[in-house]
Amino acid sequence: MKFFLDENFPKPAHTLLSERGHEVFDIRGTPEEGMDDTEIFERALDNGAAFLTTDGDFFHTVPHQYPRHKGVVVITLRQPNRESILQKLEWFLDHFSAEELDGRVFRLKDRTVVAHPPIDD
Repeated sequence: MKFFLDENFPKPAHTLLSERGHEVFDIRGTPEEGMDDTEIFERALDNGAAFLTTDGDFFHTVPHQYPRHKGVVVITLRQPNRESILQKLEWFLDHFSAEELDGRVFRLKDRTVVAHPPIDD
């Protein structure tokens, strides 16, 4: 799978994802660093990549503005730190497939996961 890291997502996620065989895009350290939210999400679209962020606004805006995308994972924790975000990402990777991610926006909180559109049981 391909993943695009938002600039607010912990950099070690690149290693975690790469070690699991995923392709990772990260614009930090490039001339594109600092783009606004719309531009950075569209860069993920251009690369056919799922988007990883800690910015809760993406959970609310993406479903209304982008009918087709490879997925978004928003991790919003009460006391976020690099380790807790990476643990939540690992949990997500262990429990959801590329097919379930495609076209959905997930919000992972401390004890809940919400998907839009919902996953049918």
